[in-house]
Amino acid sequence: METASPILAPIVALVAWSLVMWVWLYATRLPAMKKARITPDPRAPHGEQMSLLPPEVQWKADNYNHLMEQPTIFYALALSLALMGAGNGSSLVMAWLYVGLRVVHSLVQALTNKIELRFLVFVLSSLMLFGMTFNAVLLLL
Repeated sequence: METASPILAPIVALVAWSLVMWVWLYATRLPAMKKARITPDPRAPHGEQMSLLPPEVQWKADNYNHLMEQPTIFYALALSLALMGAGNGSSLVMAWLYVGLRVVHSLVQALTNKIELRFLVFVLSSLMLFGMTFNAVLLLL
């Protein structure tokens, strides 16, 4: 039986973290909607009703959406490296750093939303994607 590529672990970890943020999003949004007496209205323009919620509630939803954006590149890249048999070494280290930095990004956004700090963590995590991409390109050349 073949052993799974080690780079699959950070993929699963980021999926799990995304689900944690999904739970946190609704655990804060639903009570806030009840407190604000907001009834979902399908005719309301996108985001209008949610803009009535406190920023601290909106931050969790914003972060969950962010976890559905750039990490798609990570998933494709990490799966590609796994299929190329290169899901270890520096690519694995960068994958775990990417996941760790995305968790930090989530916590910064969900708890304080300090834009400068969030941006720094985002840039650092993006550098991990550049490094992983560089490794993948080298393998393909």
